[in-house]
Amino acid sequence: MTPPAGSPASDAAAALVDELVARGVRHVVVSPGSRSQALALAAAALERAGRIRLHVRIDERVAGFTALGIGRETRVPAAVICTSGTAVANLLPAVLEAHHSGVPLLLLTADRPPELRGIGANQATTQPGIFGAFTRFAVDAPVPSGEPDQDTAVRALAEQAYASAVGPVAGPVHLNLPYREPLAGELPAWFTEPTHILDRTRLGGGGSDTPRHDPHALAHGPRTVVVAGADAGAGAEQLAHEGGWPLIAEIVSGSRYGRQLVHGYRTLLRDTDLGGRIERAVVFGHPTLSREVAALLSRADVEVVAVRGPGEDLDLNHATTHVDAVTVTPGDPDRAWLGAWMRASAAQAVDLSSPAPDLAGLSSTDPRARAQATRAELDAVRRPLDREQLVAAVWAATWPHDRLMFGSSRIVRVADAVLPGKRVPVHANRGLAGIDGTIATGLGIALASQDGDRPGVTRVLLGDLTLLHDVGALLLPVSEQDPRIQLIVANDGGGTIFDGLEVAALASRDDMERVQYTPQAADLAALAAAYGWEHTRVTTRSALDQALITPGARRIIEIPLDR
Repeated sequence: MTPPAGSPASDAAAALVDELVARGVRHVVVSPGSRSQALALAAAALERAGRIRLHVRIDERVAGFTALGIGRETRVPAAVICTSGTAVANLLPAVLEAHHSGVPLLLLTADRPPELRGIGANQATTQPGIFGAFTRFAVDAPVPSGEPDQDTAVRALAEQAYASAVGPVAGPVHLNLPYREPLAGELPAWFTEPTHILDRTRLGGGGSDTPRHDPHALAHGPRTVVVAGADAGAGAEQLAHEGGWPLIAEIVSGSRYGRQLVHGYRTLLRDTDLGGRIERAVVFGHPTLSREVAALLSRADVEVVAVRGPGEDLDLNHATTHVDAVTVTPGDPDRAWLGAWMRASAAQAVDLSSPAPDLAGLSSTDPRARAQATRAELDAVRRPLDREQLVAAVWAATWPHDRLMFGSSRIVRVADAVLPGKRVPVHANRGLAGIDGTIATGLGIALASQDGDRPGVTRVLLGDLTLLHDVGALLLPVSEQDPRIQLIVANDGGGTIFDGLEVAALASRDDMERVQYTPQAADLAALAAAYGWEHTRVTTRSALDQALITPGARRIIEIPLDR
């Protein structure tokens, strides 16, 4: 069928995506569908012109989390395009995570025109307002009419959408876009003219220019700790350094480094001589990994100062002071307070390194001594993996040009308990701490961080159920370049995270197996082969170390573990 020469839908779609790209959008994720064809074809034209990177995903939930990962890495929203009906509903998990963690995200959902809603028309439901209070801005746009002022109105809507997504509080934006037939036609001539492309790319991206308040001054005196939760970033470590205060940094914070870093913080927070004497906590990011930190930030006798980040405000004690930034007033730090924490921290540090080789024994002329030293070396090479050695190997292999993402599995709590300080870029979906979309988010992070042929590997450390929950994200188009990504799967055959929760003391073993553990025996090697991923199964630390540095595009590294 020959498409019409033009259509209001295509004209409006072209103006919308053109303006979004002019504002800063560089990645578009498309889930194909009929009602959204004008938007998808406009995105394809932008890809041919070199103005965007286009990613096609058949599953809208995967598409939403892929865009979320891109926004996590770049802090610039990616746009998701989908058709009407259940396609839109599948974006909800990503919208919730973006809302709670403050990740910019643009949702362009095609819809039936108003006259086809609520009358039993095919693939039509109530899409306006479907994401409720979880968007920074949402609108049911007018149906394109082809009127002369249509282009101006569409561009104004795109400008408002982009500004709302990036700040001052970043998050998801929903443009519901109803179209009448013809759903697509030839794109307007101006859209692909080289002079127009050069002119429209001059704007580039950027965040909000909303003015911030003066920093909140923190005086020396109160016994203070700095707490860094998910997405805290470098600011937490900097404040701890400037104030001379101990730093309690979750593994997902991006702040776990520096001289003031506290090891074994959970144990020390339970210590009445340390945790019990805290008078003030300054919080960056969103702490979620320990009950001890939650208890600290809920105490009525502790002054809590929370530095606003991209996500929702923290107020566990219902008396938290929220500030845009902090500074330390001149004065003498409490060296005795910091010293007590550092001495206790040193005693809590976990040494996961292998013992040094017995060089004297290996070179000994005594056959018995040489044999003993050789056996020790062989034992070290064959050392079976446990969860502690697994997270240590991944941490050791990851560097500043890499990216590391933690799934919301038992393994992230092991990492939080034992890993030392190291300044590496870390991601995790801790806004709601769900296992939804972990692989897709990691793929989005990989795509964005490796844009422009930048070096590095994205490693996603996750459990077996987290992998299986998002298995559809393994499907990548053959026409798209594979990112460098490793899915490192701690496979213990089910949800052992429940072993540490109250339910383990309440439920019978049979009930735990039936409705909590979700035991599984999936063949991950066959699964990887079906989706075109490399697969490696390792059982020793030395084999894992080798697998982590072996070049390749997309690989699943499976580590079988005891329950």
